[in-house]
Amino acid sequence: MKAGIPAVVIAGTTFVRTASLLGSYAGMPDLRVAEYPGAIQLHTEAEIRENIESVAFDRIIEGLTKPQVSWSVARDSGSRQDIAFKGTFEEVNKFFRAQRWTDGLPVVPPTIDKVEEFLKYTDLRPDAEIAILPQANLRATPRNVAVNGVMAGCAPEHMPLLVAAVEAIGDPDFQLMNLGSTGCKTPWLLVNGPIVKEMGIESGVATRSRGPNPAIGRAFGLMVNNIAGFRPGETSMGTWGYYLPFVLAEDEDACEEIGWNPYHVEHGFSKDASTVTARTTVYWGGQGTPITSVAPAAEPILKVACKHQERNTIIEFALRFGSRNMTAVLVTACTAKVLAEAGYSKRDVSKYIWENTRITVEEANQCLQAFTGEGPTVHGLVKEGMLPDWFDRGPQETIPIFISPDLIDVVVCGDKHKDKIMSLWCNYFRPVTKEVRQ
Repeated sequence: MKAGIPAVVIAGTTFVRTASLLGSYAGMPDLRVAEYPGAIQLHTEAEIRENIESVAFDRIIEGLTKPQVSWSVARDSGSRQDIAFKGTFEEVNKFFRAQRWTDGLPVVPPTIDKVEEFLKYTDLRPDAEIAILPQANLRATPRNVAVNGVMAGCAPEHMPLLVAAVEAIGDPDFQLMNLGSTGCKTPWLLVNGPIVKEMGIESGVATRSRGPNPAIGRAFGLMVNNIAGFRPGETSMGTWGYYLPFVLAEDEDACEEIGWNPYHVEHGFSKDASTVTARTTVYWGGQGTPITSVAPAAEPILKVACKHQERNTIIEFALRFGSRNMTAVLVTACTAKVLAEAGYSKRDVSKYIWENTRITVEEANQCLQAFTGEGPTVHGLVKEGMLPDWFDRGPQETIPIFISPDLIDVVVCGDKHKDKIMSLWCNYFRPVTKEVRQ
């Protein structure tokens, strides 16, 4: 349409509103959308033909033939100091909920005075561009970052961390655009460096649920909602919804005690640097694996970790996404100590899980074909360049479910007195780490 050529998007019933909004975000507010009714994946060929002929076809013709309106693109940065609403706490929250500016929970009204307090903690101009965040393609600025931080209940000194988080998800390598998938993918943040203790961010027992962690995680989610434009049921299409975004910090004292490098040092940052890493997951909660039924030795722990990873990885997606199939393995300090005393580094743990979490090529093909009804196969994915050549093996030979140990990160956190491991697996995305500038 931007080229002046008539075009129509065909969308399933649930995604008609999504397509219209995405067209508007992309500078095409007059995008024509033709609805295909129902779940096409579950329809027979006869039902598909009937739905196209009796419903979709007329809508396609209408979209292609009706006159195109003239329009101009105006990107709203959300950075003005306009007063959006005046009223009581209850009235403000009612208005904000109606605008879909909240996560459904009450928010702290972002008054100008509160926002200005946050802005004191950054050297950036209030309207400076931090990043353009898809899918709404709005400018993230210190001012609208501060607004969301206030709403979430953050403290003003959290502002540098929030700015770095926006830089991370705004990095093209993160692939924020994929966040609205029906697969219920939740973004989360890992914090490292001196800022963990300076801000009192929790890394121990119940790490995601204590201290400032919930408020920072909530602010992260509000920015994804209000600046990036991922709104549940409109442009975030998780079939059963989402966990609220969360924050973890690594227990760097435990890392130092056992001789392991913290995450940010492993990824090229100075130990004295403070960093935030944006990641995603489709799992949380019941996936914790207690290592209580095995001996206090490295091999049994690692074998359980492999079985856990196998259960938590959706093979048909993992293989299809190659280098965008990744996991963060959370290990408690006492479990990490057992591994370290047996001579394992973090890298060794990643390599062990990579080498020993395997399935046969035949099993992989069955998973791939169960998802699509036919193809692809491991052989086909190798030919397409999605998998390395050495994955092309005989049916009973085994292959790992990750193409490289570099896609398996180990993070020490959680209750240091409990023997737990948990895998936060996801696909589509890559982790991105940014330094927090204070």
